[in-house]
Amino acid sequence: MKALVYHGPGAKAWEDVPDPVVVDDTDAIVRVDTVTICGTDLHILKGDTPEVAGGRILGHEAIGTVVDVGAGVKTVTPGDRVLVSCISACGRCQFCRDGHPGQCTGGGGWILGHLIDGTQAEYVRVPFADTSTYSFPAGCTDEEILMLADILPTAYEVGVLNGRVGPGDTVAVVGVGPIGLAAITAASLYTPGHVIAIDLADARLKAAEKFGADRTVNSGRDDAAAFIQDVTGGQGADVAIEAVGVPDSFELCTRLVRPGGRVANIGVHGKPATLHLESLWIRNITVTTGLVDTYSTPTLLRLVAAHKIDAARFATHHFKLSEMEDAYETFAHPADTGAIKVVLAR
Repeated sequence: MKALVYHGPGAKAWEDVPDPVVVDDTDAIVRVDTVTICGTDLHILKGDTPEVAGGRILGHEAIGTVVDVGAGVKTVTPGDRVLVSCISACGRCQFCRDGHPGQCTGGGGWILGHLIDGTQAEYVRVPFADTSTYSFPAGCTDEEILMLADILPTAYEVGVLNGRVGPGDTVAVVGVGPIGLAAITAASLYTPGHVIAIDLADARLKAAEKFGADRTVNSGRDDAAAFIQDVTGGQGADVAIEAVGVPDSFELCTRLVRPGGRVANIGVHGKPATLHLESLWIRNITVTTGLVDTYSTPTLLRLVAAHKIDAARFATHHFKLSEMEDAYETFAHPADTGAIKVVLAR
């Protein structure tokens, strides 16, 4: 089969690799029908995730058709169409039982495209198939449900729920790429008073307005902290969501929030960021971080199926699976291409 293989920082190739086979009795082999690229894949290619070994097939999001299962798989059968989640859950360890499969100690967690071969391929081996895939809902499109593999549950859980967004809150979203736009979408479920999008690119700020932001700030030209002080009568944002993964954006978030405010960090950081406790402690600031657990995926599936969330609008560019390298080029240069999420199909 063909797959997108990582060969060390800055190096990747769409090349021939062996077909996956059932290894453990809880595995499923899934034919990849539709797949996307994540900002985390770009972080891997930059060398920000050194535990990813050369030779690894990248990718952790897909819609596919089950073609084979291990003897221990009980609820997934060949022919089923499924959402392959970015998080694999053994379902038995303490973290899985507590609703935190992102921290699974039974062989799961974020493993696809990270510690084992991933989804950017013609076929993928999915461990713990019963607890790591979701039935494809009737009446939905692939590109809608594909957005529930990662960006929507990540933004919802790590940004909106960790940040305790509530009715009437002023929410500042720093970085409005795919995750930031997903955070705006998820925050809107809680009727905030203001959602303020902050970015360096005017094109992304225009996209943020379409996704529900009522104010935008280009932080390359304007003072974002002063803007938010003006909007909030000098108090600051109730919640600041970091959706970039660089030190400057994290430190900006800590300056944007009011006393008693919350900073919810979603971004994947490859370098240290300074935590200014000398000024944060006295303001009662809460800082949260996290890897998505995907416990919200069933809820989000129901919301998308009921057309309460328009997930399809994240998909801006479409490619054939064989055009993987072209898709990476498009996704990696959103300022030039306008890409939010790319969708690759057979």
